[in-house]
Amino acid sequence: MDLYAFPPIAAVLDGAYALLMGLSDLLQPLAGASSAAFAIVLVTLAVRAALIPVGIAQAKAERTRARLAPRLAELQRTHQDNPERLQREMMALYAEEGTTPFAGCLPMLVQIPVVSVIYALFILPVIAGHPNELLTHTLFGVPLGSSLAGSIAAGTVTPATIAVFGAVVLLIALVGEVTRRAFRPVAAAGAASAPTGSGTADVAGTTGSPAQVPGIAGMQHVLGLLQFVTAVVAMFVPLAAGIYLLVTVAWTLGQRLVLRRRYPAAPSTMPPALPA
Repeated sequence: MDLYAFPPIAAVLDGAYALLMGLSDLLQPLAGASSAAFAIVLVTLAVRAALIPVGIAQAKAERTRARLAPRLAELQRTHQDNPERLQREMMALYAEEGTTPFAGCLPMLVQIPVVSVIYALFILPVIAGHPNELLTHTLFGVPLGSSLAGSIAAGTVTPATIAVFGAVVLLIALVGEVTRRAFRPVAAAGAASAPTGSGTADVAGTTGSPAQVPGIAGMQHVLGLLQFVTAVVAMFVPLAAGIYLLVTVAWTLGQRLVLRRRYPAAPSTMPPALPA
């Protein structure tokens, strides 16, 4: 069964196709052959603007988790020999405060359907029974429906392909690294620093900074890793989807920098500065 032929999915794809083609036609006088690529940028910006309330909720959740870090560390000390009890107590504490250790994943999860639609629009030769003209559009001569991995496998890779995909992948990785460094977990307010080289901080009389508290540590590690997984994914998806990923990670970094000022995770502690 062709999933893309399922009527509700076909209708969504046809609507998205009409939107992108309409935007592309409007941008044609300014962007020429790259009009569809610029249309994808505009769609990405519109999607991210619509998700600003979700970003604000995420920033508030991060601040709440930082505030809870000493209590989480105390739970870890008290129930370190009973992992099941520890998880129950942690989840109860999160529920009491109206947050979750997984709140940071929400914006990413919400965007999965959008990325899936853009992916489908640039791999299908036919959309809802009519030819897919989006496949004729390019960015600097590279088809928006091509992928770096696919081009290498087919032996059709060109210098332009390497240059365009290389720029997209490297920029995604660069944004990911800046994000990782700018949003390292910081010690909770009032936490005393541990001796140099210990890698831990004393919080409420126990060992473990917010970065080492169960849930926070794992989530921070996963979110940091995902920044670089996105760069790898961009090598295998159509260029159009890679453009979406690049714009969305750049937006995410800018939005988090703005919201961190408005909703600091640790009010009495300055975030670590980027190395010169």
